[in-house]
Amino acid sequence: MTTEHKATMSFSDGTPSVEFPILTGTIGPDVIDIRKLYGQAGKFTYDTGFLSTASCNSSITYIDGDKGQLLYRGYPIEQLAVHCDFLETCYLIYYGELPTPAQYQDFQSLVMHHTMVHEQMQFAVRGFRRDSHPMAILASLSGSMAAFYPDSLDINSPEQQDISFVRLIAKMPTLAAMAYKYSIGQPYMYPQNHLSYAGNFMHMMFATPCEKYEPNPVLERALDRILILHADHEQNASTSTVRLCGSSGTSPFSAIAAGVACLWGPAHGGANQACLEMLEEIQANGGLEKVGEFMERVKDKNSGARLMGFGHRVYKNFDPRAKLMQETCREVLAELGLENDPLFKLAMALEKIALEDDYFVQRKLYPNVDFYSGIVQRALGIPVNMFTCIFAVARTIGWVSQWKEMIVDPEYKIGRPRQLYTGLTERPVKPLESR
Repeated sequence: MTTEHKATMSFSDGTPSVEFPILTGTIGPDVIDIRKLYGQAGKFTYDTGFLSTASCNSSITYIDGDKGQLLYRGYPIEQLAVHCDFLETCYLIYYGELPTPAQYQDFQSLVMHHTMVHEQMQFAVRGFRRDSHPMAILASLSGSMAAFYPDSLDINSPEQQDISFVRLIAKMPTLAAMAYKYSIGQPYMYPQNHLSYAGNFMHMMFATPCEKYEPNPVLERALDRILILHADHEQNASTSTVRLCGSSGTSPFSAIAAGVACLWGPAHGGANQACLEMLEEIQANGGLEKVGEFMERVKDKNSGARLMGFGHRVYKNFDPRAKLMQETCREVLAELGLENDPLFKLAMALEKIALEDDYFVQRKLYPNVDFYSGIVQRALGIPVNMFTCIFAVARTIGWVSQWKEMIVDPEYKIGRPRQLYTGLTERPVKPLESR
């Protein structure tokens, strides 16, 4: 909302000063509204990576990086991850409130009865090479839903917005599991609607037609918590991509496919894989005995050693999700009898050094959620190339909720960032024979 306060921008090149409104949210820093800057001053702002730019207003997720705080619709992530399951969290993020028991039962039934995908999608999967990365398949399949569900393409219909939301939440685990099963040459497993959301996902991933499969409750809860912790995270790269893509009026399926593609980048969704690979490399080169040596190399900018899973673009304190993931990691390893897992011991040793060494403390390099999630997923039996697919399944609720919020916002416009042009000025074209 607009406050009575103004921000004045003055220029040393003779351009008259310009006043801008200051907007304030319910919590968080104030925002200077510069939408009329070009019209009044003939200038743009320059902000690579959009680190100081608010591209929208949103009431879904709030992060305070200095405090290490993450809220979904006002609820602390620490409480949601303990007291709610993923479908409750989905309902909250999309509709704005936690469901009542009756609402939860109806919502769960609705989602679970949309888990099957069109049978023709199996043939789409078979068109890929067997060694295709599951994320390549998932990006294609999520976008192809626009072809299989054309009745959901009226983006201005509240009814179709809601059915698209349900279809995406319900079918993304099915598509991710299909991509995985195809990559290992196993038959697809149809959804089992009597199972929980996480339990059904595990069934589609790990069951075969040869024998009955029952998800382990401890592991099932661990996967559910992973989904909750990754459900939304404000205007990150993939969410901003979904909003930018969706701002053109394209289908929600196409916008979410763009989000999947962005998430695939190693600097975004691939961070937990990179962290696990770092731990495996340390283990291969001496394990616990070499942890101190590795951390000293990290301090040396010329060594090429990188500490993965520490620090965050937004959090300048302990990532609240990391604490929950550490607890989940302990629970899973204890359930599987892997308390002495060498990678977990390495992770604890790295964390201890990072929290005590002045070099890392001064730079606020605290563990983030990726530091432990790779170990947990590895213990669950999820292969490394599926880590980002799990992330995509979780983040779909955030993407579709952010898309819906944008579509119904009366101020929304097609995204059109500007640029600082540094190329050649106008020049004439010479005929071919004169060049």
